[in-house]
Amino acid sequence: MKYKEALLEQLKPQPYFAKRSICQLASQHNLKSTTVDSYISRSLKHKEIIALKKGLYIPTDFYNKNKADISYMFYLANVLRTPSYVSSWTALQYYNLTTEIIHTITSVTPKITRNYKTKVGTFLYQSIKKDLFSDFVLVDGTFNFFIASPAKALFDLLYFKTRQFRGLILGDIDNLIEELRIDFDEMDDGEKKKFYTMIKNNLKHE
Repeated sequence: MKYKEALLEQLKPQPYFAKRSICQLASQHNLKSTTVDSYISRSLKHKEIIALKKGLYIPTDFYNKNKADISYMFYLANVLRTPSYVSSWTALQYYNLTTEIIHTITSVTPKITRNYKTKVGTFLYQSIKKDLFSDFVLVDGTFNFFIASPAKALFDLLYFKTRQFRGLILGDIDNLIEELRIDFDEMDDGEKKKFYTMIKNNLKHE
């Protein structure tokens, strides 16, 4: 159908799109919302688009061309739940501070904890209090994304693993890092200092 081809061609170059974008394009062709719903259903059935969540989609061709680019996956992680930043094991792997093979993309958000299992991967979002939703950077590239600093990535990992450092003292932290096989010696000295400062500040409130 001509309208379907017209819509798909306009969306193919996009890294992702929302249902409202299709509705805006459809209105240019005087199409009804029910027609848009039918278009989405058919496109999903024919694997022309991939659902990230309800109302949010990826053109299959675009995904296949860019899926090997980790920055694209991190970009999608940011888009899927906003605001958020990539952190914990995923960020530590990005910084080459762990040899663990990570399949789930873990992010931190001030919103409630949520897990999305999609056809392009699993995205976990861990909820953190607003005053700790900090110390992340924007990485510029083909796909821009927010990611924790090395210090904050390690802090977040331990924060959630120990249930907010419950019952821990400062002397327990180094043992935890060793048990988790984090390549802490490879971390920049400035990041190490920042990490211990964050830990000390948090433990003071326990």
